[in-house]
Amino acid sequence: MHRTIEITVPPTTTNSLISELEKLEGVVGLSVHRGSSVLPPGDVVIVHALNRDTDEVLSAVESARQLGPVSVVTAEVASIIDPERKELIDRDVDEAVWEEAETGLRHQGRVTANFLTLMALGGAIGAAGLVLESSAQSIAFVAASIIAPGFEPLAKLPLGLTLRNWAVVRRGLYSVSVGYSVLMIAAAAMFGFLRLTDTTTVQALLENSEVHKIAHPTLIEYAISACAAAAGVTMIMAFRRSVIAGPLLALVLIPAAAAVGAGLAAGEVGLALDALQRLLVDAMLVVVLGAIVIALKQRTVHHRKPMV
Repeated sequence: MHRTIEITVPPTTTNSLISELEKLEGVVGLSVHRGSSVLPPGDVVIVHALNRDTDEVLSAVESARQLGPVSVVTAEVASIIDPERKELIDRDVDEAVWEEAETGLRHQGRVTANFLTLMALGGAIGAAGLVLESSAQSIAFVAASIIAPGFEPLAKLPLGLTLRNWAVVRRGLYSVSVGYSVLMIAAAAMFGFLRLTDTTTVQALLENSEVHKIAHPTLIEYAISACAAAAGVTMIMAFRRSVIAGPLLALVLIPAAAAVGAGLAAGEVGLALDALQRLLVDAMLVVVLGAIVIALKQRTVHHRKPMV
């Protein structure tokens, strides 16, 4: 999607910023409201830009920042209709700037009551799915993987590591540790409840074919996880969040974490350790391959560090 970028700058900086923005081919609209901002005080510069030049716009803002404080708000634009620039608009690219990617990941993976509730519910559904068969099991694993926001906290790690934003790394590690701990506890509670009500048995858990695949993956399963990990980070960096469900389903993060909790509740430490190994491998694939994707984006597309 195209962008609207609203920039608040001190009056002494406005003219120099406008001069830089006018040079950018991807800026298709530019307006100034002098003295209209109350907080922070200053002029408001509104830019309608194509994705391809959004980084250049923010680089110009970063230069203006050296002359005084600035504030930036970005938003998606459904369409830009400009017949004289139709060809340029048609050639626009699908990229999210670093600030938007980090904001989206922070929103989805921040440790809040909603985040923890969804992780717990995803873990409970995943644990129930471990003792189901056929289509019912597939539905449970799909639902658990979509409900539990377990991918976004992991995706913070390669973003922070590659851009050397250690605050993002710390937030990611905190969200991962707390979120997955809650998920495993909920999975253990669900499996304990199912055993208590004679709905399932430890033997049923151990003999389930999908549980065996989680605990003893083949090279094919790891290859699928690797592709899904790279695809998931690429989708976030390409602002294709509406189709992120695909990688979530191909990765086994949530079912594997649920198997850790269920294994511990069943007293099957071996199963829990095998499932933990699968979880850690999938998580490392997200971090390592995600870092490669982000490094390539930085080298070929963005060419700048985030403003904050």
